[in-house]
Amino acid sequence: MLDRLASRLAAAALRLPPARTRRIAVTRDLAVRVRDGVILRADHYAPDLAGAPTVLIRTPYGRGGPMRLLCRLAAEQGFHVIIQSCRGTGGSGGLFDPFVRERDDGLDTLDWLRRQRWWCGAFGMFGASYQGFVQWALAADAGEELRAMVAVVTASATRDSTYAGESFALDTVLTWTELLQAQTVPWLARQWELKRGQPRLVAALSHLPLIEADRVATGVTVPFFQEWLRHHTPQSDYWRRRVFDDRLHLVRAPVAMVSGWHDIFLPAQLRDYAALRATGARPRLTVGPWTHGSPGLFVAALREGLRWLDAHLGGADATGAAARDTSGGDARAAGGGTQDGVRTGSVRDAPVRVHVGGTGGGWRDLPDWPPPAREVRWYLHPGRALRTAVAVPSSPDGFWYDPADPTPSLGGPLLVAQRAGPVDNRPVEARPDVLTWTSAPLTSAMEVIGPVRAEIHLRSELPYLDVFVRLCDVDRRGRSWNVCDGLVRLDPLHATTDGAGVVTAAVELWPTAHRFAPGHRLRLQVSGGAHPRYARNPGTGEPLGAAVRLRAGYREILHDPDHPSAVVLPLVGPATPPRSG
Repeated sequence: MLDRLASRLAAAALRLPPARTRRIAVTRDLAVRVRDGVILRADHYAPDLAGAPTVLIRTPYGRGGPMRLLCRLAAEQGFHVIIQSCRGTGGSGGLFDPFVRERDDGLDTLDWLRRQRWWCGAFGMFGASYQGFVQWALAADAGEELRAMVAVVTASATRDSTYAGESFALDTVLTWTELLQAQTVPWLARQWELKRGQPRLVAALSHLPLIEADRVATGVTVPFFQEWLRHHTPQSDYWRRRVFDDRLHLVRAPVAMVSGWHDIFLPAQLRDYAALRATGARPRLTVGPWTHGSPGLFVAALREGLRWLDAHLGGADATGAAARDTSGGDARAAGGGTQDGVRTGSVRDAPVRVHVGGTGGGWRDLPDWPPPAREVRWYLHPGRALRTAVAVPSSPDGFWYDPADPTPSLGGPLLVAQRAGPVDNRPVEARPDVLTWTSAPLTSAMEVIGPVRAEIHLRSELPYLDVFVRLCDVDRRGRSWNVCDGLVRLDPLHATTDGAGVVTAAVELWPTAHRFAPGHRLRLQVSGGAHPRYARNPGTGEPLGAAVRLRAGYREILHDPDHPSAVVLPLVGPATPPRSG
């Protein structure tokens, strides 16, 4: 009764389509035996509708809490919903080893579904983050029965996100490790740890060597964390069994993707979008002003996901034309409006919908990603100025980076929503180890939509170093709001210096869609790291997990005609870039 009441209130608050039924039978802890004899546990939410298709959710995060509400809401829309705990989690047998068994377990679960008396021969998949990884693990082999996918803040390959810029995404990986381990402790103990501010996790993020950080954070050694520290080189065979991007061309189901500009997996998810487009597919892409776990993302994903599943599974009519339509068309819905940035109605909406941040932005429909744009270089100039004029003769600017007092990360793409997203960067910009270049106030608005990159020419007394670059929007009050950023790790094997000892760091920043308003200024930060979002570079070349020695060093940023350091922005709109005053 309480679940039914909660679903009615949630459906009204979220302005979901009217329920097809309120009569939902729930069966918990079903046993699904997979090929190696392990029992995986699942819950079944069954609507009292004949011929209803199935939505499969596989998760390592348990089947209670918000997931119970999501499953009931989906069932009320006319779907059988099976939510299954991945092996080693939520009561399922076996050991949890991320990504390794998800393809086989997914295929065995699909075989189990085919044997159920209510199975109608059509299913879709839904889920965020790891729940999306397991979709990609299964998608290429699921056959024609897979009619739709909803992949939220996720990607088919996680290796590049784990080692962004060939560094190590310490905050994301260790926080996720602690989150999974926390599911094994009593609820009250967990609440107490959260109330205290997770002091063990905070201590672990600063601990060296990193091979001990999992034990500091959780009290136990976590095998996959240890493996990720060991197998961090690009040529490692370890990740070949744990990524699924090499089989995207075999996926035939229509895919809806939902992400946020400050999500940890955004670059990888946009690569998936491009790979699907290259096969001729027409995935649906929505990117909003969200972080990985923000409430707005949950609302948007639920609305967009249920609409996509309904269009391609056809609700209780899984054999109808809508279920067979993989082109993005909708045989049932017509027209449409907009609710909190998510368009309702026909899935004939533009295939790409993005939220443009900044003052006066808002939602935009695009024919594809990225949209047509012209690249404009903003060069670093003397006097810490940022201009579109070419570089001029000038002396370099320098700073001292000390990994014993690493430059802190502030906002941006983080796993924990409360710490992620745009924040005022003035506290970190006041540090002596952060250099900034700022434009004059813009005389007219400027929209940047698409990939962003920087080319930074530098000289360092240490051959092992990181280069962190962040683009900010400085408002009329002087507050510096981060728009996008990126980091690259350099070492003697992957960075070539010229005769003067100068190396060029090519830094891929997060893609973005942002409107810089008149009177605002652009600001570019350059520093030696962003800890603990990225593991600090010890400056010694020691192995990632074992490094304990920390070596500080001086580095210079060059910005002369022979070394024209710049950030490259994709501008849309007027043919002439806005001038700064």
